[in-house]
Amino acid sequence: MASPRIKSHLYEHVARIGKALSSPKRLELIELLAQGEKTVETLAEQAHIDTRLTSAHLRALREARLVDTRREGKFIHYRLSGPDVAQLWVHVREVAEEHLIELQVALNQMAASPDSLSPESRESLLAKARRGDIVVIDVRPEAEYGAGHLPFARSLPLGELTKRLADLPSGKDIVAYCRGPFCLMSDEAVKLLRRRGYKAYKITDGVTEWRACGLPIEH
Repeated sequence: MASPRIKSHLYEHVARIGKALSSPKRLELIELLAQGEKTVETLAEQAHIDTRLTSAHLRALREARLVDTRREGKFIHYRLSGPDVAQLWVHVREVAEEHLIELQVALNQMAASPDSLSPESRESLLAKARRGDIVVIDVRPEAEYGAGHLPFARSLPLGELTKRLADLPSGKDIVAYCRGPFCLMSDEAVKLLRRRGYKAYKITDGVTEWRACGLPIEH
């Protein structure tokens, strides 16, 4: 039988993961890295914090072995240490959504227009996109699309959407997605498209959620 000291030591190791996840910004950085490898500078810009604080958060994640790095010239690139880290983020978020009323209320407030949510199931969405009945657009930055995207999705970054409306057929439903339930880029895309007369919806899934369900991802 393991002594209490050994058992305590085991729990301490597991607690390192919990400690690394205890910062809201570190969770956001994990979500961003789940979209693909990024430099410190890119992460700082996307997380809206300075590079010094970003580096400190990344150090904490690396100490818990949740991220790895590689150097290219003067730039350090960060990536998740495995797909299980992205799945961990999805599971933690789903548990929080299930048990925290405050989070449920906040998510409902984000969905100010419930009619903008696509009624399609994941399987139905995939089948209709395969047949060309709907157009799925990925409104994340192009580099994230290149790292992995939903099947049959087109890359149409939010910042380029206005200039590239001619790329979209006017007679089909447009379904937008971004980084997941906490991401607002797809909401902005749907508002813009609807103002221009398109029949547009969003899904709350991102690539990470799609992978966690065992559904295919294209590269």
